[in-house]
Amino acid sequence: MQDKDINTARETQAGRRAFVKGAAVVAGAAALGAPAIVLGQNRRLVTRDPGGPFTKAFSQAFYEPFKKATGITVVGVASESEPSGMVKAMVESRNYRWDMAHLSNSTHMSLAKLGHLEPIAGPKGLGPNVSKIPANMRGEFILGVDVYATVIAYRTDTVKKPPQSWKDFFDTKGFPGLRSLRKNPYDTIEEALLADGVPPSQLYPLDLDRAFRKLSQIKKEVGVWWENGAQTSQLLKTGEVDMIPAWNGRAQVAIDDGAPVKLVWNQGIWTFEGFTILKGGPNVALCREFLEFCAQPQQQAIFTETLTYGPTAPDAFKYIKPERAKLLPNNPEYFASLTQANAEYWGKHKDAITDRYNSWLLS
Repeated sequence: MQDKDINTARETQAGRRAFVKGAAVVAGAAALGAPAIVLGQNRRLVTRDPGGPFTKAFSQAFYEPFKKATGITVVGVASESEPSGMVKAMVESRNYRWDMAHLSNSTHMSLAKLGHLEPIAGPKGLGPNVSKIPANMRGEFILGVDVYATVIAYRTDTVKKPPQSWKDFFDTKGFPGLRSLRKNPYDTIEEALLADGVPPSQLYPLDLDRAFRKLSQIKKEVGVWWENGAQTSQLLKTGEVDMIPAWNGRAQVAIDDGAPVKLVWNQGIWTFEGFTILKGGPNVALCREFLEFCAQPQQQAIFTETLTYGPTAPDAFKYIKPERAKLLPNNPEYFASLTQANAEYWGKHKDAITDRYNSWLLS
């Protein structure tokens, strides 16, 4: 009887210790915006991300802190750019290699139209962190986490008369230098229309005939048609081209590596990227909790230490050093001069415009 009482007391004491430890973890997780319901579960989420510096930055800002707070492992897996076909195949076959996918806003629009994404809001609606993200940086099926802009980047050692607008960029006589353009109509069509005098507020719907006429004027002057962001960094670093429309973060890589490069923020075209949840996946509720965690301003500020892409949480700038903030596209100093790409328009017309653009390239 005495041994039984001793064992019972020990079990009670151990149970209390476990409860206290668990309560402490729950409290810590709650402070970070993580849900108590997932604590202690040996669970794993897989998300597609762009790889390279993104995986490093998101690991520091999101994956590792989320695991520390909840015990849930999040694995970032790189894939091809704009992996709409891969997401479509997974959802339709119900063979999920990913639970989530970090996508561009336009790609997310295309997949949402097909019914391949889950709403980011659960049965009780959006969480308090997600609901603070501006409406133009999230959607029913996407939580925007990073903002980037396509801007003019040029070499200061070879360009003696720097372009200050897309009109200047398309003026090869007035602003000499070897050009590069993207081998993709997204942004490129807008650049041509802005160069031809279309006001930013009147860009959409895109006047494709006018855009292709303008592009044809510069086509022979294009030395390289770039296909991915890493290529733009390399072109700037090697000096293979003098000026190029580039994603600001990729151009910054060249600057950080010592290349004599400057950015022109005027008339930049901005959009956002973010996390989406694959339709019908096995961990939808848990994915929503991860998104709520990612919407915290303190967490988003962390990825800007590695990536020069802006946060979507407005309060994140409170946690970003002023010198670093100057490199981000949604810094108030630049943001007013930028134009947001219309992802809804591109989501509806992307395939048709891409087919026409590819045919034009071959003509």
